[in-house]
Amino acid sequence: MPTVGVLRAGGAGTAVGACFLLLAGLTGCGSGGEAEDAAVRLPPRHAGFDYQIGGAYPPPSGVRIVTRDRTASPAPGLYNICYVNAFQAQPGERGAWPADLLLRDGRGRVVVDRDWDEALLDIRTAAKRRRVAARINRFVDGCADKGFDAVEPDNYDSYTRSRHLLTANDATAFIALLSRHAHARGLAIAQKNTVELAGVRKQAGLDFAVAEECGAQDECGAYARAFDDRVVVVEYTDSGLRKALAGFGGRLSIVRRDVEVSTPGSAGYVREVR
Repeated sequence: MPTVGVLRAGGAGTAVGACFLLLAGLTGCGSGGEAEDAAVRLPPRHAGFDYQIGGAYPPPSGVRIVTRDRTASPAPGLYNICYVNAFQAQPGERGAWPADLLLRDGRGRVVVDRDWDEALLDIRTAAKRRRVAARINRFVDGCADKGFDAVEPDNYDSYTRSRHLLTANDATAFIALLSRHAHARGLAIAQKNTVELAGVRKQAGLDFAVAEECGAQDECGAYARAFDDRVVVVEYTDSGLRKALAGFGGRLSIVRRDVEVSTPGSAGYVREVR
């Protein structure tokens, strides 16, 4: 999701050393990389892209890749990425989660991402990770059943907003469970933001990246290196778009959207590719 008001964890390669040991037990060292299932189709490199998680609409001319919310349908004839909020509960869905799967602080209060009013999910133990994954994988199954090509699990970086209750190891162990299931359903799976964990993307089973504001944050290069240019970029400012295009316009799939990722006809709608 747009990173409005959120402090981003920075610096590729930080907090990853222990992840190798942890993930080796989940996926095996050197396994779980790009398209470990032969049926998984990866997004094309440097292709026209549109980010439609705020509402589906006919893709503009030249678009070959589109991301839509899991509640929408794929765009015919394009490479379709299915957006799933995987690490936090949507505001209207918090009550549907078992109380013990919502992350709580030492006083028993639910930890909330205040920018989006979303409760963080509790993935601190292997048992809880399996239970949360079982629920999120129902959404993944819905994406597969609708005919999407890939899934984009959002809020991989929620551990940075967890008041130190969650760790990078928790996040990578959890997303490895989602990756395994997505591949089994024939879906590629994206790393959403979280550049500091790009170095363990193969062990986590992640195939490509969806990077918000990597131009504005000077992170596009780290994603490009980790994912061999298989990166789709969303910028939310004119300056961010200029920087992304200046450095990577010939290599990555880049679009500027408005922060609300609204639909055409809305007052704040913005879509630029230049």
